[in-house]
Amino acid sequence: MGEIVGDRLQAVVLDVDGTLVDSERDGHRVAFNRAFEEAGLLDRWDVERYGELLAVTGGERRLGAYFEEQGMPEGEREELASRLHARKTEIFTEMASQGEIEERPGVSELLHELEDAGVRLAVATTGTRTWVEPLLDGLFGLERFETIVASDDAPERKPDPSAHRLALERLGLQGSAAPAVEDSANGLRAAKAAGLACVVVVNDYTREQDFDDADLVLEGFGRPDAPVSVLADPHRLDPPGRLDVDTLRRLAAVAS
Repeated sequence: MGEIVGDRLQAVVLDVDGTLVDSERDGHRVAFNRAFEEAGLLDRWDVERYGELLAVTGGERRLGAYFEEQGMPEGEREELASRLHARKTEIFTEMASQGEIEERPGVSELLHELEDAGVRLAVATTGTRTWVEPLLDGLFGLERFETIVASDDAPERKPDPSAHRLALERLGLQGSAAPAVEDSANGLRAAKAAGLACVVVVNDYTREQDFDDADLVLEGFGRPDAPVSVLADPHRLDPPGRLDVDTLRRLAAVAS
């Protein structure tokens, strides 16, 4: 790619679920199963089944779709999905506060590097503030994030771009100055629709999704001592086996 001309990178807009933390498999899925057990239900979602259910965004909608598959009447499944999701959120929040959910390898290194470079940090997630803030606070410290857009602020789920648009509005930036980091095709579509360049860091649930429109696709964040594979690099950003500030600077230059 050559020398970086100027520094157009002003901020990074980060997803949470599946991106900063591998929370779907080891967090939400576990919390759903605990909620089922507490309610006296025999339903349990194993890793593979939960991966299939992730095609439905939003936990309450996911429950509703699942119970609809089981042939449950509409009124009954809506009430049950609402009640179970509320309890699941409480369980997940407890898990987050107690440190049961870990960050993905390389995230802290990237955040430190961005902060040292004066790059502002923002979050755009479809998760609720009830659990997002305790999770971020326990792992990284809330004070590091200039703005956190959760579903409380932008209730339309990704791939709707409203969360990214609101993050840009609060930052006072154009999308070209604030690339997104996502893990899923829905997150990628949302970021692109809002005018942001987008890096995708896949996880076990998302690696087979369609990322043809991504500006960079990596197996994870990577660390200097544990590089990850580059799965797609259409702009020839040439990351060093990890997502680092120089790669994001090159991406912002391309986006501009």
